[in-house]
Amino acid sequence: MAKLTQIRNIGIIAHIDAGKTTVTERMLYVSGMKHRVGRVDSGTTDTDDDAEEQERGITIYSACVKLKWGDYDINLLDTPGHVDFTAEVERCLRVLDGAVVVFSAREGVEAQSETVWRQANKYGVPRIVFINKLDREGADFYAVLDDIGPRLDATPVAIQIPVGIGPAHTSNPFRGTIDLIERKFLQFDPQSEGKQVQIQDVPEEMVDDVEVYREQLLETLYGFSNDLMERAMNEQEITPDMIRAAIRESCIRGEIQPVMCGSALHGIGVQPVLDAVGHFLPSPLDRPPVTGIDPKKPDVIISRKPDLSEPMCGLVFKILPAKTGDNYWIRLYSGSLKQNSRGYVPNRDKKENVAQLWQLHASKKERDGQIESVGAGDIVCVIGPRFAITGDTICDTREIIELPSITFADTVISMAIEPENTAEKKKLSETLEMFKRQDPTFDAKENEETGQTLISGMGELHLEVIQHRLTRDFGLKVKFYKPRVNYRETIGGKAEVVGVCNRQLGATQMFARVKISIEPLEDPSATAIVLDNCPPDGGLPDQFRPIVIDELKNRLEGGGHIAGFPLSGLRVRVLGAEAAEEGSDDVAFRIAASDAFEQGLKQAGPVLLEPLMRLEITTPDDYMGDIVGDLQQRRAIIAKTESRGMMTTIIAHAPLKELFGYSSAIRSLSQGRAGASMEPHGYHAAPAEDAANFSF
Repeated sequence: MAKLTQIRNIGIIAHIDAGKTTVTERMLYVSGMKHRVGRVDSGTTDTDDDAEEQERGITIYSACVKLKWGDYDINLLDTPGHVDFTAEVERCLRVLDGAVVVFSAREGVEAQSETVWRQANKYGVPRIVFINKLDREGADFYAVLDDIGPRLDATPVAIQIPVGIGPAHTSNPFRGTIDLIERKFLQFDPQSEGKQVQIQDVPEEMVDDVEVYREQLLETLYGFSNDLMERAMNEQEITPDMIRAAIRESCIRGEIQPVMCGSALHGIGVQPVLDAVGHFLPSPLDRPPVTGIDPKKPDVIISRKPDLSEPMCGLVFKILPAKTGDNYWIRLYSGSLKQNSRGYVPNRDKKENVAQLWQLHASKKERDGQIESVGAGDIVCVIGPRFAITGDTICDTREIIELPSITFADTVISMAIEPENTAEKKKLSETLEMFKRQDPTFDAKENEETGQTLISGMGELHLEVIQHRLTRDFGLKVKFYKPRVNYRETIGGKAEVVGVCNRQLGATQMFARVKISIEPLEDPSATAIVLDNCPPDGGLPDQFRPIVIDELKNRLEGGGHIAGFPLSGLRVRVLGAEAAEEGSDDVAFRIAASDAFEQGLKQAGPVLLEPLMRLEITTPDDYMGDIVGDLQQRRAIIAKTESRGMMTTIIAHAPLKELFGYSSAIRSLSQGRAGASMEPHGYHAAPAEDAANFSF
C-alpha cells in the first residue's frame, strides 16, 4: 500500500484538442512507464485504446494509468474533451483530489474549458494549469493567462513563462520555459524527446521580464500567506521552498491556480508539471473527510477519514463490462479492501463479493497487476460485484455508510433502432443493457407496440459512437432511424381545479373530491414538484394524504398532454379535499386526484419545450457574415461576439433541432477554418407549429 502523503489522484481535463492525451503520454514516457512516446494521430497512445478513439483521434472514455514520479504514486485519469462525453469528466472529478487543466495557447479558454472548470468548482477540486501548444502558429501565452481570470472567475498565477513562442521556422521560436520560483531556464533535449532537462541561467534579455512576473507571483501570494507578507515587510529572504509551501497551501484551498507552459507534442515542459502535481496538488490526507448517511437513519451524518484504521468505504465511479466479470473502478476513501472479502452496497441493500483486486492501466487491468489489498486514498479495479451501479457506495458490512452519489445530465437526443430479425432481438437487448451499465448518460427503452427501441444520449457524436459499437464491435444487424430531439412539456399559466370521483361500483357509491392548484416554475427545465398544502381541517383524512400525493406524482411521471413527453417546470399543490362517511377509499381518492391533475393540465395550457444549446464558434473574420446568417436561419440568438487576435468568437443559443449536422455545415461555410462546440443550455418554448405536429 502506498503512503497516503505520497498518493496523488489527479485528472487531466480540457476542451477537445487541447492536448490532454498527449500530455498523459508524455507523463508516462518521462516517468519511465513506457519506452516510446505514443501519438494520437497514429492511434498508438496507451489511454486511447478503443478502436473508435484511435480512428477519430479523440478521447471518448476516461482511462486510468498509474505512474511513479520521484516519491509520488500518481493515479492519473485522462478524460474526454467533447461535450457529448462530459459524464466521463463528471464521474472522474467526483473521485479525484486534484486536476491539471490543459489550455491550447492558440485557442485559449474555449466552451468546454468553461464546462470542466465549473465541474471542478462543483466538487471543490484544486487544480494547476498547463498552457500547451506554445510551438504553434498564433500561440499567445500571455493572452491565455489574462483570459483565464475573467472567463473562469479564477486566480491564475504564472510560476513559469515561455522563452520564445511559435514554430521552429520563426525568428524567436518556442524553445523552453523559465521557472520563476528558482529563476532558472529549463531546456528539454529534443534528442531524448524531452526526457533530458538542461537547467541554465536565465537569458540576459529576459532577466527583467522574469523579475516582473516573479514579483507578480509574490504579490499574489502575500494576499494569502501572512508568513510571506511578514517576511517581505521585514525585508527578510524568501526562499524557493517558502514560495512552494505558500503556493501549495493556497492551491489546496482553491484560492489560486499555478500556471505552467510547454508543448507536450515536443516534450517541452512536462516534467515540471509532474513536479507541480507532487508539490502543489493535495494528497488524500489534505482533503476533508468524506461524509455520508446511514440509510436506516438518514438524518445522521457520518464521516470517514482517509485512514487504514477507519471502516472501509469507497465509491464505484465506473463500470466496464467484461466476459470474465465486470470491472468496477472504485475510489477507496477509508479503511482497506482485501481480495476474497465481502462488501455491502447500501444503495442496493446487497452484499457483494470482492473476488479480485487489480491495478489499472488505461481501460485494462494491468498485466501482472493483481494485488492482495488496497488502502484508503487509492483507486483500484475490483472484479466480483454484480449489483452495484455507477455512483454506488461499497462499505464495511458492519459499519454502513452511504456516500452522495454522482448526478449526470439528462439525455437530449434520441434515435429509434430495431433488430433486423427476432434472432438479433435478445442479443441487442443484452448489449444495450451492458451499455447502460457502462454509460450513465445512455438510455434505451423498448416500445412493445412498434418493436422499436429508443436509444438516447448526449449528442449526435454520442449516438454515432453507440451505433458503430453495435454494428462493428458486436456484429449486430440493426436498422437505424434519424435522430430526434428529446422534448419536454410544461404549462403556460396557473389553474385551480377540483377533481371528483362519483361512481357506482356494484352496490357501493364511491366518492371523493380533491382540490389542487397547478402553476409554472421560473425555470421550465426544473424538476416538477408536488406539495401537500392542505391544512389539517381541509377535509383530507390523514390516511388518504399519501395516496393523493402518490397519485399526483405518478401522473407527473406519466408525461404531458401534447405527446406524453416528460413534464418539468411546474408545481402542484394539494389545497383541500372532501370525503364521505361511506364510499371514500384509496381508489376513490386516486381517481379524484387523477381527474384534478387532468383538468389542471388542460386549464393551465400545455406548452412544448425544446432543448436549447449554447454554441461557441471561433472563426476568421472573413467568414463571420456567412456564419451569422446561417445561425439566424437556425433560429439562433447571438448572445455575444468578441475578437481574439485574428479570430472572432460568437456565443449563440440555438435549438438542438436546428443543429443536426452543424459541424459539417460550419466546415463548409468556412472552408474548414472555423470550429464550433456546443453544450446544453436548458429548455425553452418550441414554436407553435412544432407543438401542432403532435396530437393532443
